[in-house]
Amino acid sequence: MKKLLIVVAAVIVAGLVWYGLTPKERVLTISTTTSLYDTGLLEDAIAPAFKEKTGITLRFIPKGTGAAIQDAKHGLADAIMVHARSKEVEFLKEGYGVNRKVFAYNFFVIVGPSDDPAGIRGLNPIDAMKKIAEAGREGKAIWVSRDDGSGTNVKEIWLWESAGFNYKSLRNESWFRATGTGMGKTLLYTSNTKAYTLSDIGTYLKYRKDGLINLEALVNRGEELINVYSIIIVNPEKFSKDYSGAVMLAKWLTSQEGQKIIGQYGKKEYGTPLFYPAVDVLKKGSGTAFEWIVKYGFIKDDGYMTECPKDYRYKSDLSFFEVPWS
Repeated sequence: MKKLLIVVAAVIVAGLVWYGLTPKERVLTISTTTSLYDTGLLEDAIAPAFKEKTGITLRFIPKGTGAAIQDAKHGLADAIMVHARSKEVEFLKEGYGVNRKVFAYNFFVIVGPSDDPAGIRGLNPIDAMKKIAEAGREGKAIWVSRDDGSGTNVKEIWLWESAGFNYKSLRNESWFRATGTGMGKTLLYTSNTKAYTLSDIGTYLKYRKDGLINLEALVNRGEELINVYSIIIVNPEKFSKDYSGAVMLAKWLTSQEGQKIIGQYGKKEYGTPLFYPAVDVLKKGSGTAFEWIVKYGFIKDDGYMTECPKDYRYKSDLSFFEVPWS
């Protein structure tokens, strides 16, 4: 009998090794926006540091925010890391997510060819969108949209609507192109066609530094361009996932150690961090970055603006930022 048990154990271990796992390896699956993934932040910085700290391996499914949320709704992820507040609110309201934590921010930029045929250099984002549409209809410019339901696409649609345009109508115009894919591939297409597009600053800086694109950041100022990232844990009452492991990740991302790693990533190579840590800004409770994160990244809840409304705070010792809504 003893020999039989030894043989069975050996077979199990061999099977785990065959699939690339050690017998005690714990793995979290994270559905995430491509901007976090394409920059290398997740695999090159966060995953190894989190593994060293907790022993837990992180595996990522990089897609646009909309597709990442769909994966989580099908039970494929333990948590999501995304950047589209409106879609995140739907995810929470539908009962799929709990304990939303804001952990980083950066900015979107409108990039285009250096000769700037639409003349948008230095404009505010809304005026720039108007000029691009005007130049596009005159046959002088091309706009490239991800058109994939991603957080970047959600921001783009909001910018078009803020500029007075109907996104669905624009999609049918000849100067308007759609890639239906991630940020990296969209930047490559935009560069090859000498067009304009909206990008998160992190992916843009990495692709430009790596010599993959020939585009300039022509519009990079304005509160409308802030880009707020959050992690939402999959509701354990919806799917049997590694809830405690996901809570550990949320805590680590917002810890001093996690925030430092986020703030340092890319700084040496690109001269500026690709992402800014959000927690110290939220603790300070004042300043331009704080006001913009609250305005564009927090959710209204019973007289307050908060990173996670009370109805979606599941049993945990996580704490949540909230400020009176005036």
